[in-house]
Amino acid sequence: MKTFRQAVQGQAVTVTAELTLQSHSDADDVARQVDLLGPWVDAIQVTDNAWSDMHISAAVAAALVLRQGVDPVAVLTCRDRNRIALCGDLLGLRALGVSSVLLLRGLEIPEDHPDETNMVFDISSRELVAMAAGLGNLDPPVPDKDFFIGIGARVLRPASGWTAKSLEERSSAGARFLQTQLCFNLDILREYIQCLIAKQLTWKYSVIVSLAPLPSADKARWLKKNLSGSRIPSAVIHRLEKAKDPEREGIEICAELMTEIVQIPGVTGINLMTMGNPESIRDAIKTSGLRQ
Repeated sequence: MKTFRQAVQGQAVTVTAELTLQSHSDADDVARQVDLLGPWVDAIQVTDNAWSDMHISAAVAAALVLRQGVDPVAVLTCRDRNRIALCGDLLGLRALGVSSVLLLRGLEIPEDHPDETNMVFDISSRELVAMAAGLGNLDPPVPDKDFFIGIGARVLRPASGWTAKSLEERSSAGARFLQTQLCFNLDILREYIQCLIAKQLTWKYSVIVSLAPLPSADKARWLKKNLSGSRIPSAVIHRLEKAKDPEREGIEICAELMTEIVQIPGVTGINLMTMGNPESIRDAIKTSGLRQ
């Protein structure tokens, strides 16, 4: 089985996709999605209660993906668990044979969330990266069990004097790939990647850019408002508004941008975030021509 780590270190464009996980997701549902997406991607990302919605754990979902013969990238956030619980999850993932993790701070839980719950944030994302990297130094050591560690980043127009301090710190802690928030704005993306190159951060990180097949203009507006750091230009929303078939138009937009983004020097690959319809992710990849 080819791993995500091997894919990003190769010459071809890397493509990953998020699993659509919901409260009712079960093993059969995961298997169906992996069968659908597996032939088109290098790895499948399993989220950690994305959008503050409860679903099966990333460790369980990762085990189910592995069972289907596809490499998972397990996402863990600092929001919902303390240091001990996060360490337990990392040890469990390592025991399963999961080799890649994406470690994030996690989005704030909205005030109108239907379940009364508290955010934890016992440790920072940099500390979580260091914890995951440090598991390879346990006594007794476990050879060839180190994680390929990723972090999240927001695409921005770097201000004069931008030091990329957080990226530098997390690289020093052990992070090796960087995944952006949703970005449909290629002008800002090119400027951001050029700055990463100038600071030699693309020597330290493989860069994965996130896109999604947006199903409607309303969904695009909602993401732009609620997903901090997302970059969705008004032109994209306008195209979706004008389209006779917005869902198909969202697939076309996603595919067009995929083909352009992978031509940007410094970009390693694309991750497609789920909007709830895994078939749309597959169709965007097929339409892009990045996979035959």
